[in-house]
Amino acid sequence: MAHVESGSHYVSHVQENPVPLIPGLPDDVAHFCLARVPRRYHAVLKCVSKRWRALLCSEEWYAYRRKHSLRETWIYALCRDKFDQLCYYVLDPLSPRRSWKRIHDLPPQILRRKGIGFEVLGKKLYLLGGFAWLEDATDEAHCYDVSTNSWTVGPNMSTERCYFACEVLNEKIYAIGGSGLKASVPNSWDVYDTCTNIWESHADPNIIPEIEDSFVMDGKIYIRCGQSSVTSNVYAVVYEPLNGIWEHVDETLASGWRGPAVVLDGTLYVLDESSGTRLMVWEKDMKVWLPVGRLSLLLTRPPCQLVAIGKSIFVIGKGCSTVVIDVGKACGMEGVMMASSIPKLGSDDNVISCKCLAL
Repeated sequence: MAHVESGSHYVSHVQENPVPLIPGLPDDVAHFCLARVPRRYHAVLKCVSKRWRALLCSEEWYAYRRKHSLRETWIYALCRDKFDQLCYYVLDPLSPRRSWKRIHDLPPQILRRKGIGFEVLGKKLYLLGGFAWLEDATDEAHCYDVSTNSWTVGPNMSTERCYFACEVLNEKIYAIGGSGLKASVPNSWDVYDTCTNIWESHADPNIIPEIEDSFVMDGKIYIRCGQSSVTSNVYAVVYEPLNGIWEHVDETLASGWRGPAVVLDGTLYVLDESSGTRLMVWEKDMKVWLPVGRLSLLLTRPPCQLVAIGKSIFVIGKGCSTVVIDVGKACGMEGVMMASSIPKLGSDDNVISCKCLAL
């Protein structure tokens, strides 16, 4: 069983304890078995013993599942409820029931903040910045570890921000543009490095504070700043990490980027919500936008957010109403696309942002 030996380093932190994880089995074999239990049962595994809980909450467990392609991706939706408070939900796409579940433990000091940034890095969720009534924009960072189900306060950003773009590139979090910025850095972005636990601030005149959408494609960050009041054109720029410069995006690409965007297998998709809901795809070789198809108005509840898992795009609208599109089957079709749906919540919570986290 040579393939089991790869977990020997992974279990080194528990070898000093003579009590086996599973009676009658060496710990490396026990780890080999436990790491293959579906993620939806991890909460139950943590209740078995303190050793099992410590194992499932460890960085080694996360690294092992990542190395052996055992991670499962869940979707997290940051929303605002009828009381104007922040809340968030989680969806396991592989669950037989496939229903959204609310998580009830957001830090109370951020519940009423608006313009807050939402990002995922590793096995942690980050809520950044934002502002509240009678309060200016903040630089605070709050971090939620999904394995331990606990919140911690992270290092503050370099700049107070709200309504800004958040993206991850090269294992670093980028907080870009936004409102509430210091007068000295009106066109700036902050970068968080988990290795140093430090934020660094940068500035570039091509960044406009009012950002509406963003995505990462081909190792670059794209941000859209909305339509120009003079020409009605969409203003978009792209960040090249090799030279640290923001440059203007190809005009044809920018012209079709008029809704939430997502990248799947290196291909850019945009949901055009200007007239119904129509999925568009950017053909890089031809530099042209092509329609994929329309979604039924009976299923979607704009405004929507997009995430991609595997070969599917999840369209998540008001009340977490969710439509799942198999892109491989949808491409090349005309008219209304075939798609599956996930029941919405019993509320009309507005979806602010959606992110995927694999554990």
